[in-house]
Amino acid sequence: MTLSDFPAMVDTLWLDIHLATLADQTPYGIIEKGAMAVENGRIVWLGSIETLPADALTKARSVNRLDNAWVTPGLIDCHTHLVHAGNRAREFEMRLNGATYEEIARGGGGIISTVTAVRNALEADLYEQSAGRLKAMLAEGVTAVEIKSGYGLDTENELKMLRVARQLGREFPITVMATFLGAHALPPEYTGRPDAYIDLVVDEMIPAVAAKGLATAVDAFCERIAFTPAQTERVFTAARQHGLRVKLHAEQLSDSNGASLAARFGALSADHLEHLSATGAAAMAAAGTVAVLLPGAFYFLKETCKPPVDLLRGQGIPMALSTDCNPGTSPTTSPLLMMNMACVNFGLTPAEALAGFTVNAARALDMQDQWGILEVGKQADFAVWDIEEPAELAYRMGGNPCRMTVKGGEIVSRLSSTAPG
Repeated sequence: MTLSDFPAMVDTLWLDIHLATLADQTPYGIIEKGAMAVENGRIVWLGSIETLPADALTKARSVNRLDNAWVTPGLIDCHTHLVHAGNRAREFEMRLNGATYEEIARGGGGIISTVTAVRNALEADLYEQSAGRLKAMLAEGVTAVEIKSGYGLDTENELKMLRVARQLGREFPITVMATFLGAHALPPEYTGRPDAYIDLVVDEMIPAVAAKGLATAVDAFCERIAFTPAQTERVFTAARQHGLRVKLHAEQLSDSNGASLAARFGALSADHLEHLSATGAAAMAAAGTVAVLLPGAFYFLKETCKPPVDLLRGQGIPMALSTDCNPGTSPTTSPLLMMNMACVNFGLTPAEALAGFTVNAARALDMQDQWGILEVGKQADFAVWDIEEPAELAYRMGGNPCRMTVKGGEIVSRLSSTAPG
């Protein structure tokens, strides 16, 4: 960045900051004692304060001095079930008393209990419950989030969930990417008839979602308690026919060869992956499919089989992280807590954990051209942290050091405030 690169005029000049840009292979992409300029919602200059032109302050319509705070890209939560009704605290208690996740699911609990709550919820009530969770994420530096359906399991209620996701994106200063997850579980009215339900997903739900523009991707749960690879392939084929990208809940409870199936369809991501095989990893690497690790669900379900992080590193597969915010297996809205869990339980480094919620999460949503790193030309979505060094983001257990969240160059959350706009 040369002195002549500074624009003639900028909206805001951010000074007295340390930057963790995530823009290169060094840990964090650090620029200490840096500065950043924003114009029309995009980053137009950043670098060391020593390279800032002497007349830069006169070219800025406003100047924000941040007293040596750290600035990172805005966090991206790339796998959530944030839109839901009710909670499953009773099932949590059952698991602590010895019931397994599969036993609860097969007994009509698990996902189906949330399906009942969502079907009974008015759209306005579903929005209000979900908005509280989104506010908490905004206050912790999140500027983009993926939200799945999957608790309606009929056309009417799946579309209801996706409408709520879109409404959240309109009314809050957070980019919302909506994903259709009709193949999440078998609804009770289709007990014993999974292929007939997949017919509904393929022939009615996906066309309706595509026609209304309510989602950009289609997900499925390929697992022994959910849908087979053959059924999942039918869902993916329909998604492709309607111009929708795919992603997959894969290899969470067993190796169902879901990762290889996802890779064959050019999936954006394969998520969970505790039982990922070397064959599946090789397929993901060849296809450019991102691994999304979900330490909250691993912790909450007291799993013991960890995702093969060394295998993923060896294959050069980007590792994203997410809260997996959902009422049954990861009732959290905290990316920072997930960073800590990923380091302690999965063996990620703090730098890998931050990359998991920024640059690699952007890749998992095919958003890397706009978000995920601090770089000239990218959207000015970033978080400001009262920390001494970037590793502190993964080190903390509880508390929130996010001083402010900035979306498109505008401050949208400050200190503990969670109000939109």
